[in-house]
This record gives sequence, structure tokens and C-alpha cells, in this order.
Amino acid sequence: MATIKDVAKLAGVSPATVSRVLSSTVVVSPKTKARIEKAIAELDFRPNAHARALVSKSTHTIGVVISQLADPFFAQMASSIENVAKKRKFKVLVSTGSLDAQKELTAIKSLQAQRCEAMVVNSKALADDVLIDLAQRIPGFVLINKFIPEISERCVWFDNIAGGKVMADYMASLGHTAIAVISTKERVYDATHRLNGIRQSLDAHQIALPEEYIAHGSPDYDGGRTAVESLIQRGVKFSAVLCYNDAMATGVISALTDLGKRIPDDVSIIGFDDVLLAKYCMPKLTTVKYPIDIMARKATELALSLIAKDQTLNQNAKDYQYRPFLVKRESATKR
Repeated sequence: MATIKDVAKLAGVSPATVSRVLSSTVVVSPKTKARIEKAIAELDFRPNAHARALVSKSTHTIGVVISQLADPFFAQMASSIENVAKKRKFKVLVSTGSLDAQKELTAIKSLQAQRCEAMVVNSKALADDVLIDLAQRIPGFVLINKFIPEISERCVWFDNIAGGKVMADYMASLGHTAIAVISTKERVYDATHRLNGIRQSLDAHQIALPEEYIAHGSPDYDGGRTAVESLIQRGVKFSAVLCYNDAMATGVISALTDLGKRIPDDVSIIGFDDVLLAKYCMPKLTTVKYPIDIMARKATELALSLIAKDQTLNQNAKDYQYRPFLVKRESATKR
């Protein structure tokens, strides 16, 4: 395998000159550059990214921390980040936090060790003070899906309380009063806020939400099935279900259909996120739109602007807040 010394010898220059061309840190004459590029091609030389980083102090890599790779919501988020990164000629490294504070911190530290210049972090479990400290120590650190006032200029976030209100307001407008809620068993930031929004809406409509009408499960298809089955086993009577996300909603639809319930004639269901499966499940899912693709692009651009020390960066945190709206399909109808 060819080395930088081999390229230098063939091109008739010093290894330092080859390094300058590779890192683009110093302008060399066109003739010299052409000789070096010709030597690289002839020797099929492939520069080591980590070695180049030691010279340029840049790996052109953006780190991404998500909760789960299998979740379509996070798959969309990672894809949108990658699209922006490619246009800016950055690589992407993805690590998972698995809804656990220690694993999230380990994922972030691992990306730091790999010299990621910028970082987009979806934290579900780390305490605010830990995230504030990380933001102060990592120049390109951006939080997505969470708002912390002390680092508001680094937060690209969604109003989950408003999202909970939107889904509950719509179900109340359809005349439902016996409304169950399926939430995640993981006590995470967005689940708490969505439930708070649901409570605020139902209180305003004078609709009770007893604790026995709330069930928890893992934030996926199986968790949705398990949660709604637990409601039925406890004898809870409901005509509508508000779900933490679309994956859980599809599990609820499946479980109720297996029990002979017709959706939405017997039970109306609303999901959250509007991922691709919401359009293709049967019936098509009414859900709250979470614009994760737009938010992920914004977060990536913000992280890259921070490391570039872009003086045109808008510091108004309100610009990074996104609000929900309902996508009406076929899974919810009038009582």
C-alpha cells in the first residue's frame, strides 16, 4: 500500500507539500498540485482520514445520537441529517442511546473520541445540567427534540404539549368522552409533555381522564398491543385512544381488530409523528405531524454553522421551535 512518502518521491516534492495539498490548508502552485494529483492516481494512494485530521484538526464528521435505529422516526431523522451533511461534504457517524442516560452519555463521548466536529443529539434521558455542560464543551453541539432555556440557541425543538392538545382537541370535537391514552413506559421528556397537553385539553373540555384510562408500553408496535390489551383486561370502556406514537397506534389497531373491533366505527385512534407507516396501515392513521425531516435538516445546518463560527447565525431560539398540526385520515370518526 502506497504511503505519503511514496507520493512525495514520485512527484518530486516533500511529504509536507503532499500533506498541504491533501488538507487544502496552503495554496501550492498549479503545476506542483497537478504532479501530486498524478502521483496519487498512479499509486492509487488513499489518505488516512484520521492522519489527515491530526494535521488539519478537522475530520469533517458530524456525530448523531438517536434512541433506536429500528424506529422509522429516527431513521427519517438520520436520513435527513445525512442528506445535509453530504452536500457540505461531511461524513456522518450514528450512535444510539437506547433511552438510557448512561448509554446516551457513552454515545456522545464515543463520538467526541472520534473527533466529530459537530453533533446532533436526541437525548431522551440525560439531565438538563449534563446537556448544558456538554453544549458548553462541544462547539458544534445541538439538541434536537428538546428545549432547555439555558442553551436555547442550540435547541431545535417541537412543542409536544401543543401536540398533545391537538390530538385531544380533535377527539373531543368528534364527541368522544371515554378517551384512553397509550403512552410509553419510558418516562421520557416528550411523553410527559404530550400527556400534559392531553390533560390540559381534556380539562378544558370538561372530560375526565382517570388514571386507569392510561396504559404504558414500549414505544413500538408490541408496546401498543400490550398496553391496549391491559386496558381491556382491566375492564376499561373507551371509544377513543390517543397514542404516544404511530408505531404504538398500529399495535393498538392490530390488537383491537383481532378482538373484533372495527376501526374507527367502534374505536377511534390517533397516532403521533406521521411516519411512513401511518399512510399504509389499515385503516390509514389520523396522526399529529412531527416534521422531523425539516427539524433534522435545521439542526444539522445549525451544528455546522456553529463550528464554522458563522456570524450570520440567527440567535433567536423561537426560529427553532416547530408546532404540530393534525393529519386527518381514516382512523378517527364521530362518536
